[in-house]
Amino acid sequence: MIRTAQRSRLVTTVRPAITGELVGRLVDTQFPRWAGLPLRLVEPAGSDHVIHRLGDELAVRLPRHAGAIGQAEKEARWLPRLAPHLPLPVPVPVAVGRPGFGYPWPWAVSRWLDGEMATVEGLADAPHTAVVLAGFLDALQRVPCTEGPSGDTRTLADRDGETRAAIARAAGVFDAAAMTVLWQAALDAPRWDRPPVWFHGDFHTGNLLAVRDRIRAVIDFGGLGVGDPARDMTIAFTLLSPGGRATFRKALRVDEATWTRGRGWALATGLNAYHSYAATNARVAAQTTRQITQALAG
Repeated sequence: MIRTAQRSRLVTTVRPAITGELVGRLVDTQFPRWAGLPLRLVEPAGSDHVIHRLGDELAVRLPRHAGAIGQAEKEARWLPRLAPHLPLPVPVPVAVGRPGFGYPWPWAVSRWLDGEMATVEGLADAPHTAVVLAGFLDALQRVPCTEGPSGDTRTLADRDGETRAAIARAAGVFDAAAMTVLWQAALDAPRWDRPPVWFHGDFHTGNLLAVRDRIRAVIDFGGLGVGDPARDMTIAFTLLSPGGRATFRKALRVDEATWTRGRGWALATGLNAYHSYAATNARVAAQTTRQITQALAG
């Protein structure tokens, strides 16, 4: 297992060049039945994967950095078990590719899911959005989890040092005193003391697909795990309006402690992404700025 500090260094230092030519060679040699199908780069893609559409029905996802290692195998193992219980489509794994031609990690082929990345402009104030999101998480949490992946096992307390450092670095952009108060409240909130439930682990706008301003699919289950569902509250602060958050919280029956921990997760992950990507990606800058400010608002 890669320790946290080692993972952080790898994320920033190991960035293989992923070209269309490389992807084509990997597909053609490992999966000859798809050889010659057209490849089209998907933009914008997330910070973790380079995505190509393969023909009309498939998608190829290659991790950009070591922090995304293992997602292909995780999704191939667990999503077929979860999908029948969920009210929205999720990726349908088709194959897991091997390293090759200098590319160092496993990669995935899955069924193509139609839709565009969800946006605040299209969905934040739509009355059905909060209900759909709450319904998805409620269904996910109800799936029996006698076994399951651990996901990111770090607690909020495990992130204390790095989050306080991130607060200090962002003091010129956001209200440092308010961030510190929120962070301490999240640390002090009672921990999850009920049986573990499934969580997506990275539930934000970038991992939702929408068609005509309606959520149509949930993707990117690299953070999938079982335990405390508070981290999935992040979606309330990346996407929903204040009214939508109230609807979402009521529909999902979120208690005060879980909501407060969720605000802490939104703050911590928002700050991490802001410092890592916002300077070079306007979309991430806008998303993380909203995530942080809305988490502070509650």
